[in-house]
Amino acid sequence: MKTERGHYSQSEQDTVLKKYRQYLLLEKSLSLNTAEAYMDDVLKLISYFSDSGTDLRDVSLDDLHEFAAALGDLGIAPRSQSRIISGVRSFFRFLNIEGYRQDDPGELLESPKIGRHLPDVLSVQEIDSILQAIDRTTPEGQRNRAMIETMYSCGLRVSELCSLKMADLFPEEGFVRVTGKGSKQRLVPISGKALHEIDLYLSQRCHIDIKAGAEPFLFLSFRRGKPISRVMVFDMVKELAAMAGIRKNVSPHTFRHSFATHLLEGGANLRAIQAMLGHEKISTTEIYTHIDRSRLCEEIMSHHPRNSR
Repeated sequence: MKTERGHYSQSEQDTVLKKYRQYLLLEKSLSLNTAEAYMDDVLKLISYFSDSGTDLRDVSLDDLHEFAAALGDLGIAPRSQSRIISGVRSFFRFLNIEGYRQDDPGELLESPKIGRHLPDVLSVQEIDSILQAIDRTTPEGQRNRAMIETMYSCGLRVSELCSLKMADLFPEEGFVRVTGKGSKQRLVPISGKALHEIDLYLSQRCHIDIKAGAEPFLFLSFRRGKPISRVMVFDMVKELAAMAGIRKNVSPHTFRHSFATHLLEGGANLRAIQAMLGHEKISTTEIYTHIDRSRLCEEIMSHHPRNSR
């Protein structure tokens, strides 16, 4: 119901927001954290237009441009602005689909330009140095070696590594089944080296006091008997990189970047890399062509006779 002023009543607004949250979780298959971030974006939008007395069903593209400009005036970084605007576009798309609006003013709303950030990439020698820094005399050491080999061999996100299950391994076929964003699954080739390290770890995994519900997961904490967490992997990678004397900003994602970059340098097709990384858009994968070009530029500047002193 509308109030006499023609605006959403509080109960109707709550109903719309509840339906939008269900839409994000069930139809868009977003994670709970991502859905909550989108909901926060919508609440910012509602707060802004409540102050100006504008009903969401009357918001125009010009109104949305003013909202976007206000984000900049508040000192919000372009990357955060882009995320908020993405959430706003999603909400107005939902209002249009569900019949709350006949048009979609967010369709032409553009995000601010963000400078392309080229992530740090490890060389093969640096990855070997990190592996050599692992103390293999401990059960955790063999597990950590298997995790790093798997991340690098398959180009996994840290969340994908943590959620790997025993049933996701297909050693005879040389593949691993990966559950990525939006619960979408893909098959990724896994190296014989990674499978060998996993086999060595599995011979020790049977000695873990595994907690109820953790049995299906591949990588477990030896002390807690539960699946490894993203924080555990992050801390482990940071510590090993420091021990190896690597000064780059190394995180679990660095192994994913290195995987893609080394494939590209080796002549792999960009579409194949896209499929293995689980990217929906080829534009996301194309960042690695920029990394490759930057390295090519460095090589030219270092070795071309016209640039030598």
